[in-house]
Amino acid sequence: MSNEKLEELDCPWCGRGASLDITGCRFVLCPMSDEYIDIILNAVKKVDTSKVWHNTDKLSTIYRGKRIHVTDAAKACFVNAYRPDVHMVMEATFSKGCPGDSDADSFLSEDGELLNEKNIAGQHFPVLCKFAFYPMGMDGYIRHIAYVANLAIKRGVYLESSHYATLLQGDVHAVFDYFNEVMEYAEQNIPHYILEATLSVNSPTEEGKQ
Repeated sequence: MSNEKLEELDCPWCGRGASLDITGCRFVLCPMSDEYIDIILNAVKKVDTSKVWHNTDKLSTIYRGKRIHVTDAAKACFVNAYRPDVHMVMEATFSKGCPGDSDADSFLSEDGELLNEKNIAGQHFPVLCKFAFYPMGMDGYIRHIAYVANLAIKRGVYLESSHYATLLQGDVHAVFDYFNEVMEYAEQNIPHYILEATLSVNSPTEEGKQ
């Protein structure tokens, strides 16, 4: 291996970061059904996105704005896509404070009233989730990860620790409430964080099978 120092490389997508309090979520829905197109598009259309910036492309959907509204919209899309007889997965990345972010598409002047919660509050179903939390660019990060893991235990959604992830289970509202509380904690203590979650419903995989 060469002992030469690596030259500092320019990062074409990295700006000065966002100075505003913008939370973002990029996610993809994967219904294991022949009707996946209708399931995905109908779920996206049902979400009231009046209080978030939003964009859906060929790969995923993005919501940006206040944390509470981003979480509200992401949960609504997942709930709207749920079918009792369809195995479905949602891959979601929440982030705040990335040095490559910008102050564009912020939607931060909105009030605190959630637009989607009233429409989905009565819908309940169990969720299994693979979860990972990353405090970025700071010393002592492990104490924040430990706090987040213990919070899952306190909130009753902790299932077990696994390689490279924590497994969660619980009602869909309890899991998303946990996400929201984790991000609220992160806003107060961590300049840049990433929350990665894989949510699964109606999996045909038998418990204990690999």
